[in-house]
Amino acid sequence: MLLATLIHRASLPCPQVGPEQAAQLLEQHYGLTGRLQSLGSQQDLNYRIDSDRGRFVLKICRGDYAAVELQAQHAALNRLQTRAQVRVPRVIKALTGEELLTVAVDGQTLHLRLLDYIDGQPLTHLPHLGREVIAGFGELCGRMSLALADFVHPGLDRTLQWDPRHAQELITHLLATLENLPHRAALEHVAEQVSTRIRPLVDRLPCQAVHMDITDDNVVWQRDAQRHWQIQGVIDFGDLVHTWRIADLSVTCAALLHHAEGDPFAILPAIHACHAINPLQREELQALWPLIVARAAVLVLSSEQQQRLDPDNSYLLKNAEHEWEIFHVATSVPFELMEAAILGSVGEALPPVASQDFAPLLPGLVGREFALIDLGVLSPHFEAGNWELPGIDRRLLDEAAAVHGLAASRYGQYRLSRTCPDSASEPATFPLHVELHLPHGTLLEAPFAGVLRQGVDGLLSLHDADLSVRLWGVKTSLKADSELVKGQILGEVHAPLTVQLCRADLEPPLFCTPSRAPAWQALCPSPAALLGLACDAEPELDPEALLARRDASFARSQKHYYVDPPRIERGWRNHLIDMQGRSYLDMLNNVAVLGHGHPRMAAVAARQWSLLNTNSRFHYAAIAEFSERLLALAPDAMDRVFLVNSGTEANDLAIRLAWAYSGGKDMLSVLEAYHGWSVAADAVSTSIADNPQALSSRPDWVHPVTAPNTYRGEFRGQDSAPDYVRSVEHNLAKIAANQRQLAGFICEPVYGNAGGISLPPGYLQQVYALVRAQGGVCIADEVQVGYGRMGHFFWGFEEQGVVPDIITMAKGMGNGQPLGAVITRREIAEALEAEGYFFSSSGGSPVSCRIGMAVLDVMEEENLWENAQVVGGHFKARLEELIDRHPLVGAVHGSGFYLGLELVRDRQTLEPATEETARLCDRLRELGIFMQPTGDYLNILKIKPPMVTSKRSVDFFVDMLSKVLDEQL
Repeated sequence: MLLATLIHRASLPCPQVGPEQAAQLLEQHYGLTGRLQSLGSQQDLNYRIDSDRGRFVLKICRGDYAAVELQAQHAALNRLQTRAQVRVPRVIKALTGEELLTVAVDGQTLHLRLLDYIDGQPLTHLPHLGREVIAGFGELCGRMSLALADFVHPGLDRTLQWDPRHAQELITHLLATLENLPHRAALEHVAEQVSTRIRPLVDRLPCQAVHMDITDDNVVWQRDAQRHWQIQGVIDFGDLVHTWRIADLSVTCAALLHHAEGDPFAILPAIHACHAINPLQREELQALWPLIVARAAVLVLSSEQQQRLDPDNSYLLKNAEHEWEIFHVATSVPFELMEAAILGSVGEALPPVASQDFAPLLPGLVGREFALIDLGVLSPHFEAGNWELPGIDRRLLDEAAAVHGLAASRYGQYRLSRTCPDSASEPATFPLHVELHLPHGTLLEAPFAGVLRQGVDGLLSLHDADLSVRLWGVKTSLKADSELVKGQILGEVHAPLTVQLCRADLEPPLFCTPSRAPAWQALCPSPAALLGLACDAEPELDPEALLARRDASFARSQKHYYVDPPRIERGWRNHLIDMQGRSYLDMLNNVAVLGHGHPRMAAVAARQWSLLNTNSRFHYAAIAEFSERLLALAPDAMDRVFLVNSGTEANDLAIRLAWAYSGGKDMLSVLEAYHGWSVAADAVSTSIADNPQALSSRPDWVHPVTAPNTYRGEFRGQDSAPDYVRSVEHNLAKIAANQRQLAGFICEPVYGNAGGISLPPGYLQQVYALVRAQGGVCIADEVQVGYGRMGHFFWGFEEQGVVPDIITMAKGMGNGQPLGAVITRREIAEALEAEGYFFSSSGGSPVSCRIGMAVLDVMEEENLWENAQVVGGHFKARLEELIDRHPLVGAVHGSGFYLGLELVRDRQTLEPATEETARLCDRLRELGIFMQPTGDYLNILKIKPPMVTSKRSVDFFVDMLSKVLDEQL
């Protein structure tokens, strides 16, 4: 009887009621008229009505559904109006005062209901759901479950095809009746596994009323002002039933797999959030993944059946692809792995492996000392990118064994050699095994009694009821399926020996990703007890605790990127590497022009440190040599160099030089610009992104002029220079009228803080002439944009065809070594002597000078200026392609390796997409890219990577950027 009911209910086609008929029913029974829009459904028919009385949903289902089931839904809705912390639809009574009507249409007996409409949108077709949204679904499950915990109604005792208690029967029936079914073998295998795992838990699973359809289709969301998704309400109570409590969360998690991008671990935040609100029993946690897999199987089988009954139902066709995706993700990992992950997500764990009864695997080596080789991220064996060499880990173990006789890797030490640059996927860096290099012929014995098996690639494994030990590099004369006693000889070593311990009958990987490491560790614990060897990796510092220590001791105004930043301790070329071996594409570090970890920098610094490092008042060759190198790069008229530690110090000194030379103090600076953090450099900085009080806190000697922003400024286009020059003329006139002497004008020749926007042609020529006419000096702040980064020009001011009086620079000069410079003419430099001598303790030190010269050498030898031009040109062209594909992309600024991508919500009003930009940067970090916003509205991607950046890295960045823009930020 149960199966017959299930089959009947599962095979009901959608009611046949057209829009005109629906409109007649609506006016006849509810007195409503309006515009109707069909809404998708599998077996019911839903119409949205826009009327002058509001927006409603007309729900039509077949009369085969008992009225008491629909009345149960209404009772639940009325209850949730006051009990739940989320909005649910109200039931609208018909003209007769009834909530449920039964009518006949073209020979069909139908049930009719009208509900109010909850504005918002489902997230079904959103490609990516962030962690906070996934957790939001879990929180909602917990709240709904609590609100319905004691709800009872006779209409809840129903036979429903989605009820997981009947999943096995339904799957079995549909498998038997559906011909030409895709993936039949996988479905049959899944059905058997689900049944095996659920059967022992059935009697211990608590039951209650559950919604059974809290999915991306039936939860309505809207974005708030910060572009965060907020739940507006829950709709569609058609699957309300009394069943296992955990069924609700299983349905939600199954739906979320459609957005998981192939990673079933993506659902863990939902489980954690649900458990935090409504704690789940251990048996429920153990049943959860089998129920998710069962739900996936029922979804695809029901969809296949329904499509054959109702081939014109477009809703079914659209959802079929999603449902098969859910099934494939749900069956991509072992049940045991997901059980361990789910338990771990709520702080529970599998029982430990009993290891006290193991016999030694290598009895002849008990008590012998092994060389444990560091293969981790900070290993001293790795330098200059040698970890990228094929087989480097094994070679290091071989070399150690040749010296020490015995060598071993560490279990659970994240391997640097397995990092994957320019990849959105987390690399599998966590070893679930130990590799030992031993004398060939070393005997191995069975650590416990079990059955011997042989697999591919030389795998030899020993299994008992609960455990297996997996071995590679062993030669044996034993036959497969031999039953061994503890201590029996297994074979002998004939190659590097790999040892992996594992629970149950699994085929785990040798390496896993960091996010899966806790779950896999629970299933594949350390083989240390088998080996009698303390070979486990030392525990990492807790990242949250380390960040708390930073915040407790390091001034918090010195911010860090990201709310939960990864711990970065290594870099190589244009990538930064965290402690778990993940490589992040560095798209914002314009300090390391040569890239990270450059061997020349290490060698030059070490050599000079071993000789001398002191202050610049001592006499040594490097300071003269480096100053000469800098002057050779500067315009001919410039003949004096000051060496300092930073761009801030360089700009501060430039302002002092302008004061000393001109005899005045008043400075012109450009709005929206940033020049540093010292008192003087901050005074001429007007970027409200760096200092929200910038515009109201300028001293009276600073005169900001209108920002010559050709994209979103007061005047736009390439012919706007005269309009912007008027602001300069106005301020110069004010200074003259007050009988004050102008000191100078400071400006980035390319608008760095706004993403590398070129100034309008002719702007600096006109401004420099006006400033010099009033006795002021012109300062070109090249700290960010100069030194070859722009590609076509070594200095930014070359683009404007001008020569400044003072050039300031820093950033890439030392490739990370504190190093800055001011270049000017002799008469300006010597004007400062009237105020006393200038001194910078570390500026121009021997180490800094040697590093500065080495940077110039490497830039030339490795053709980095040419790389900035060629690869930078490709970069800009690829970014410009995004303008036609993504409405959010307003413009691409800059050149070479100083680029800006400006995001706007409207290309006419140029409304800045500030919140979208922040979310984009966070999402790029998830995909393995470091990027941060810039500009007064923080809506511009400030793209300034190391100058060694390759075309491959550029393409990866733009592809990921396009992917995120497709995700509807």
